[in-house]
Amino acid sequence: MDLLHLRSLLAVADVGAITEAADRIGVSQSALSRRLQQLEAHMGAALLVRGRKGVELTAIGKLVEAEARVLVSRYDNLRRQIQANLSLDSGTVRIGGGATAVEFVLPRAIAAFQAEHPGIRFHLKEAGSREVATDVMNGHLELGLVTLPLQARELEIGELMDDHIVLVARADHPLAARGRVYSGDLGGFAYVGFEGGSAIRQIIDAALRAVGVELNVVMELRSIPAILQMVATTGNLAFVSEASVVARGELQQIPVADLAITRKLAIVTRAGVPLSPAAGAFAARLRRLARPAGSALASG
Repeated sequence: MDLLHLRSLLAVADVGAITEAADRIGVSQSALSRRLQQLEAHMGAALLVRGRKGVELTAIGKLVEAEARVLVSRYDNLRRQIQANLSLDSGTVRIGGGATAVEFVLPRAIAAFQAEHPGIRFHLKEAGSREVATDVMNGHLELGLVTLPLQARELEIGELMDDHIVLVARADHPLAARGRVYSGDLGGFAYVGFEGGSAIRQIIDAALRAVGVELNVVMELRSIPAILQMVATTGNLAFVSEASVVARGELQQIPVADLAITRKLAIVTRAGVPLSPAAGAFAARLRRLARPAGSALASG
């Protein structure tokens, strides 16, 4: 027995005649009669009886009809949902990333994607690269935007973009007034930093140690907006993603002539596991929009 047999019974139940039902579903009368006989044999009971007004359902036939309508309806609904997912009319993208990704990289990409596919929902998680990678490996997330280096056999890792880390200060900071700043000028000031142990903090600390600079970090925060607010309020310095500086007009970037800090962001997926249509399309969009050596995603 399959849905074809159940649909055949429902066609007969709807019109009350085998000949008309056969015409409706586009088969011969003999083919429809064989399907009904096969269904009765499978059920082990008579489902139809011929009367003066056509064909009627037996008591068992009515029971089968009621359940058949539920099964057929659920199957048809399932097919519609699958088609909606394949055509990107529906679906969910489960993605995670660090503060820079969630607050400054992904919003524009998501907005552009949803403008084309308004039925797609996003489940977005902000966390450190290690936690995001673990969630991808465990199947809790399909996509992760993480800081490299990252090694995990269970993940497929694809470089996405370069994120430049820059020094920011309030306009009245002593370094802001200098025409040229070098790494040797960075000592003796207070800094607001990312949480110790975070991937971006490790990259910043390593780059500064390489030029002989040890920062005096007086406050550690996870949120980039919180870091920028503290810089604006306290007058301390901070190293942050270049993409975040645009949003704060009262702050300015201070180029350090002999210092360049860049981290690589990558998309990670679970190795050997196909992405959902929505996640696959969004990952492809991210790769298209990413600049080869930029600090953010191109608009559009």
